[in-house]
Amino acid sequence: MSGARTRAGTRPASRTLTFRVGRKASFRYRRRSLLTCLLLTAAVILVGAFTLTAGDLGLGWGELFSLVVSPPEGSASFVLERLRGPRFLTAVGAGMALGVAGSLFQTVTRNPLGSPEVVGLTSGAAAGAAATTLWPGYLPVPVAAVLGGGIAVGLVWLSTGRGFARPGKLIVAGIGISAVATALTSLAMTTVGEQQAQTLAFYLNGSLASRSWSHVATIAVTLVLVLPAAAALQRQLNLVSLGDEMAEALGVRVVRTRTIAILLAVVLAACAVSVCGPVAFVALVAPQIALRLLGVSSPGVVAPALVGALVLSLSDFTVQQIDVGAALPVGIFTAALGSLYLGYLLFGEARKGVL
Repeated sequence: MSGARTRAGTRPASRTLTFRVGRKASFRYRRRSLLTCLLLTAAVILVGAFTLTAGDLGLGWGELFSLVVSPPEGSASFVLERLRGPRFLTAVGAGMALGVAGSLFQTVTRNPLGSPEVVGLTSGAAAGAAATTLWPGYLPVPVAAVLGGGIAVGLVWLSTGRGFARPGKLIVAGIGISAVATALTSLAMTTVGEQQAQTLAFYLNGSLASRSWSHVATIAVTLVLVLPAAAALQRQLNLVSLGDEMAEALGVRVVRTRTIAILLAVVLAACAVSVCGPVAFVALVAPQIALRLLGVSSPGVVAPALVGALVLSLSDFTVQQIDVGAALPVGIFTAALGSLYLGYLLFGEARKGVL
């Protein structure tokens, strides 16, 4: 029954409804999940509107509404197409990629601390991107970032002994690999010219300043190619979250499913790093926020993507309004917020005896 209680004193579970397309195709959804995703989408759009209208160079609200029926002209065109439009869309795309990457990691490891930062993926991707300054022309930055992130995750996979199945070893190995990747990045910064070093330092703090449509295209293509594959894998991931033995008993090839999920997460996180640098903790907090909003055991793909987009776009809007005499990288802001949340998660996991 839809009104059955899962635990004494808890609220009734949300009904699962079915949406049919013709006679053969149908989709199941929960009212709470649908409403949550619609509200998150509206919040992202609202942040975009404020991003385009805030400040001295912002558009007027009348100009913003007129964009629906006519293309922008003059200063409105500059703000939308050069100054703030690509920056906001890059933030949305990178936030979606990081949110889904974090969801994949946390599902296959069954660990709320599983994220690209913890397993060294973002540090490895940053090192790969930084290596393009040492050997320019050999690889595009997105490809180098994916390779660097993949190598880092592969080393963590091997060093844990059981392929991400031990949370304690996962964190220790991730810290070690991150330290090595950070050292390689520092080497790149000390060997390039002063101007390149300043640009690289700004990028490594996670920045969305001076984004262009090429950055938007990079992250958009990645999302179009990878998100459907992640969504198609969701049923197997839900079963894997119940435990390896249970999933195998239900017919899931656990090792294969976990490997595909990790590869998809590597591509998503590495491409996000390639367009905005290693923005910290978005991948860690987005799935956890989605879990609490949805009230389910597994966050899936859509909700973490929307939460990631909202967190990163809202954080970037906030740093644009903070006047500290220079442009503040968004990664510094998300790191300050995320470090508090990481401390909360570590404390909770320690109390449970997981760590």
